[in-house]
Amino acid sequence: MTSVLETASAVTARAPAKVNLELGVGALRPDGFHSLSTVYQAVGVFEEVTVATADEWGVSVRGRDAELVPTDESNLALRAAMRLAERAAVEPVHVTIRKEIPVAGGMAGGSADAAATLVACDALWDLGLGRSGLDPIAAELGSDVPFLLHGGTAVGSGRGELVTPVLARGSYHWVFVPTPVSGLSTPEVYAAFDELSAGHDVPEPEPSPAMMAALRQGEPEALGVVLSNDLQAAAVRLQPQIGDVIDAAMSFGALGAIVSGSGPTVALLAAGQEGAIDLAVSLTASGAAADVIRAIGPVAGAHVIPAPRLT
Repeated sequence: MTSVLETASAVTARAPAKVNLELGVGALRPDGFHSLSTVYQAVGVFEEVTVATADEWGVSVRGRDAELVPTDESNLALRAAMRLAERAAVEPVHVTIRKEIPVAGGMAGGSADAAATLVACDALWDLGLGRSGLDPIAAELGSDVPFLLHGGTAVGSGRGELVTPVLARGSYHWVFVPTPVSGLSTPEVYAAFDELSAGHDVPEPEPSPAMMAALRQGEPEALGVVLSNDLQAAAVRLQPQIGDVIDAAMSFGALGAIVSGSGPTVALLAAGQEGAIDLAVSLTASGAAADVIRAIGPVAGAHVIPAPRLT
């Protein structure tokens, strides 16, 4: 592993996870992607990335599921740094990722790493691009990266990379259940979706009026009943345990339950902080969930934080 220079300058940034409050999926396009309409919310489970000037490009990963994250040039955070470096004559960096977001769980941990890396490198190299200047590079890296630069609550269209902020009120308490089975690959879930929708008319997706009204209202009860994900049936078909978690959570008082992205993590909306604590305890005590993560949304997108950490 490339060692970071002891005297190097460094910048640390954080980026949040996401949950798709609504995910509408269209038919398969000629380019191999599906048209999407999604309503994103950034939630307070964070990845922390430090970029430091180094002798060579490199990446190291610590924290939750670190052993599952690649540390070669396929790593999305390292790709983000190298892509941004094409804009200017800069020195290589070593990227250190500290993970909290489950890997391959549908909460966009890799995209959060990339978003945090873009913001940190922009600051380290004094490029002055800001979020608007980083948006095109973010869109090239992945569908979720542009949203995680900005955070909050927003509508995503195209492949999800075209982001428009949503007028939304309220703060929401979430309980996330990473399923104790192997992650679902996104292509696998979309293939199952295509199989399930074969022979049916698949309309062009768009944000639902019911979702927009619930976000303007700002009440968790209103949001809970309109959570929807067109990929959920496919994910449950591939991993029936997901359906068991959803059923258990609803019986324990969750206001709504939804597969996060393409899964397998399940996002549960609770009635306030106490409700989230009670729901988390009920799920673990009953054995319905081996692990839970509580978080609040919406939160801000990728941003630099003080006191870079080199260890």
